Amino acid sequence: MKPIEEITSEDLKDTRLLVFDVDGVLVPRGTKIKQEGRTITLETKIIADEQIEQLRKLKEKGFYININSGRSLFMLQNMFRAVLGYASLTYENGSATWNEGNIVQHVNSFKYLKGLNDKLETVTKHPHFRGFEPKEFIITIHCEDEIPQIPSIVQEHSNSIMDSYEHGLYCIWNGEAYDIGVKGVQTKGIGLRSLIEYLRLEKKNSLAIGDNLNDIELLSQAGIAVTADRSRVTGDFYVPLSGKRLPAAIMSDCILAKKL
Repeated sequence: MKPIEEITSEDLKDTRLLVFDVDGVLVPRGTKIKQEGRTITLETKIIADEQIEQLRKLKEKGFYININSGRSLFMLQNMFRAVLGYASLTYENGSATWNEGNIVQHVNSFKYLKGLNDKLETVTKHPHFRGFEPKEFIITIHCEDEIPQIPSIVQEHSNSIMDSYEHGLYCIWNGEAYDIGVKGVQTKGIGLRSLIEYLRLEKKNSLAIGDNLNDIELLSQAGIAVTADRSRVTGDFYVPLSGKRLPAAIMSDCILAKKL
């Protein structure tokens, strides 16, 4: 892997689509969520002025801008309202993409997750439980720390559906929440691949940056892969974790400086 500062105009000659992970890359990590009965309170980050200006300049350079996240469309639209004029949103781990007011659904997970929410309600009284994040296509449970009961329930449900359906479920702990979806079908990588087809591009035309375990598939589907955390994901280039600036800010500056 090379440091992102070494990316060249030659490296970027075919790149037309820039794909950004969200938490820890485009905005700081951290979502405050509290659930009391059926009342859910959410507090999250919004995109900063520096990143707004960078994405605008990248769009002016001719790039398609895509934000690819496990978050819901509702939350992403609130976090990135300032850039919705020139950025698309691929949400809930590749399940669908919002682009200029149109929604393209990539995955239908209903039959796989049916009934699982009810089974997971048993963890709401656990002291580490914080709340279910409202989602359409995947299940996300925020916790203060890992709750072993959650992956156990998911595995049991996954085993129960394998006789009827060809795919099981994944349950990934990302440090603040569990993401639960359809294994091999509902990933950020599937979302990117579908978006590339929708835009009539090729894999070589894409560059993606991510920093967590659910970004492994995302980076594998990109023509150029950039990791913001080498301890979790690999790539062609890396952004150092040191310093106060976000990885997306550092990478965007490098691309703007090198892209002719």
